[in-house]
Amino acid sequence: MKSAKNNILAKLKAAQQNRGEIEVNIPDFTSSVYLPLNPSLVQEFKTNLELIGGRVILCNSQSEIAAQVKLICEEKNQDKLFCTDSSLLEILEGKVKTESEESEFLNLNTGITGCEFLVAHLGSVLISSAQISGRRLNVFPETHIVVASESQIVDYLDNAIEKLQEKYKNKLPSLISNITGPSRTADIEKTLVMGMHGPKTLVVIITV
Repeated sequence: MKSAKNNILAKLKAAQQNRGEIEVNIPDFTSSVYLPLNPSLVQEFKTNLELIGGRVILCNSQSEIAAQVKLICEEKNQDKLFCTDSSLLEILEGKVKTESEESEFLNLNTGITGCEFLVAHLGSVLISSAQISGRRLNVFPETHIVVASESQIVDYLDNAIEKLQEKYKNKLPSLISNITGPSRTADIEKTLVMGMHGPKTLVVIITV
């Protein structure tokens, strides 16, 4: 009488012999690794950032930018807007109250900065320590507002990196970060928590 073990081995051998040849499909290594993008990189970026919890606002003028920043602060009930970028301070002057003194930094709840590039494919904001805003203003506030122009939108991340290399040559910034949506983590009991390691809200204002 055959043992149970021998019966199992016999069945496995029979199944192996009868399964036939396994067809192997050879990948097309010449095809693009990316899905096609929307012809409008603005809309592609907007769609992808909003899919991951960010917000995109399109403006036609600098006065619109100031109005939108004021509205965001009112919606969030936040009145400590910190900004060190002179070009942004000029846009907001007389319309939105801002703080730029170091002594007020720890009191901020909203930070506004520029960026290096916007990556349409990922809905990401590429920033660096070479910017006037430095390292802290991208991670410290509860709400991070980014102001950019349509000309700063790049299709894919690799092209954005190439543009950074062209811009800074052999003096690349010591910090280059790719911000993809608001800060989030689900490390503890798989519960999603927003704003754990950075801003809880990310808003990108684009002039088109």
